[in-house]
Amino acid sequence: MPTPHNAAEKGRIAKTVLMPGDPLRAEFIAKTFLENAVEFNRVRGMLGFTGSYKGKPVSVMGSGMGMPSIGIYSYELFTEYDVDAIVRIGSAGGYADTLKLFDVLLVTESYSESTYARCQNGFTGDRITADASLCTRLRESAAGLGVPLIEGCVHTSDVFYREESCCDPYWKKIMREQDCIAVEMESFALFHNATVTGKKAACLLTISDLLAGGHATSAAEREQSFTRMMEVALGGL
Repeated sequence: MPTPHNAAEKGRIAKTVLMPGDPLRAEFIAKTFLENAVEFNRVRGMLGFTGSYKGKPVSVMGSGMGMPSIGIYSYELFTEYDVDAIVRIGSAGGYADTLKLFDVLLVTESYSESTYARCQNGFTGDRITADASLCTRLRESAAGLGVPLIEGCVHTSDVFYREESCCDPYWKKIMREQDCIAVEMESFALFHNATVTGKKAACLLTISDLLAGGHATSAAEREQSFTRMMEVALGGL
């Protein structure tokens, strides 16, 4: 049965879903990489498609921005559509000064000061790990494609625009105290939902901007130029 947020009927969504934040990126992936892609959702403009990649069924669907949004879509995919695994493929802001624009990150763990997990089921921790088996497959895919992966913990933040109150920016405090190499806004909620539903989740990120250096990619580049990350994710199916 469809949900309030997803018009797909049961059986229209593959067991593995790639989930970019931007629904237009989902459409780009479907048109660029998938064979016989068919749209299954456009409720609220959150586009979703199912097709095949090298003979394997795969779906791709946008998640929107932030933990509440990916929290809704991923939970419904896991519980209402029998999805086994979700790989988030998104953008991130680099904290570490060793990062460069378009570097590809494999998230091994997400740290967040958010109350998302506490509100969802009472979980009081602030770190959640990605699924080890999915991460192994993504590493193997990257190696086969010759794509270097940078691995580490990321900061999953509730806030994009933060008012700084001192000369030491908050992001530097998080990098220093929590050993986070980059920031994004979704993986903590995705990993939590996978944990509570007994499913699998992983996350690949492309560095879209650098907090220390002020360099950033354009909206068009974020939509269509993260192809190395997309290919790694598809190769890990």
